[in-house]
Amino acid sequence: MELGTDAHKELFCRSFLDTHLTYEPETIAWPQLDEDALARLRGIPFWRVALETERQAGVMVSAFAETVDDPLIQEAVALQAQEESRHGRLLEFLINHYGVEIAEPAPTKIPANPAQEFTDFGFGECLDSFFAFGMFGLARQTGYFPESIFNIFEPILDEEARHIVFFVNWITYQQIQAGRGADLFRGMHASWHYSRALLHLAKSFGGAGGSGESFTAASSNSFIDNLTLESVFSMCLQENERRMSHFDDRLLQPRLFPRLSTIALQVLKRLPKRRSTPTTEMSAS
Repeated sequence: MELGTDAHKELFCRSFLDTHLTYEPETIAWPQLDEDALARLRGIPFWRVALETERQAGVMVSAFAETVDDPLIQEAVALQAQEESRHGRLLEFLINHYGVEIAEPAPTKIPANPAQEFTDFGFGECLDSFFAFGMFGLARQTGYFPESIFNIFEPILDEEARHIVFFVNWITYQQIQAGRGADLFRGMHASWHYSRALLHLAKSFGGAGGSGESFTAASSNSFIDNLTLESVFSMCLQENERRMSHFDDRLLQPRLFPRLSTIALQVLKRLPKRRSTPTTEMSAS
């Protein structure tokens, strides 16, 4: 199948539309948590930021859908808007159901340039989802919450995977249709947007991004103690491969961060391991 053709458009749109799940957050069987699990849930710092992000995403993607002329693409983008809004409602229901105290979320706003914001959001979501897959896997591995909680969020992360696969195919289709489909141009365009996403993530980790929080940055230290870069990259790659294995092989997938993480993991494995000092060993004993 040739990228940028009607067949390509039909495949990435129909694949997205046909895998939509029907559910409502209000009808989910939310489990009763014991005091320890409830305290861990309430203590996680990312709930307000996640709620704001999902609410704004719903408004932004909906606004962008109204500007799309192609009926099939418009249908798919409008469906993504519904899913983003549903993520916001799910988080709001969770916050209220479990009595999580958060500051008042920022109000949503209609974007001035929906197409530009949809593009920025898509590249950022490719980055954030890759690391969120890994954090979710690590948290599940350690049993941070009861399995019933992870089962609720499992399809949410699958929806995020659908979003980023749809996005990378959509952006490629758009560029080819506009006569900008050369590999060099597409690579430069993606690199510029990914660098912006990385800068935003770095600010989040460093506390320089306004609130100093993001879903990925906040979750990393909330879920697991004594994280290492090797364990993070390894789990991100493992979980990303698991989720991406469900998609049609003819569809493009986000590749940059899996490739960079594979290289980083290979380098880390070759580095000499730190050896404990006699002082450390005596203290441990």
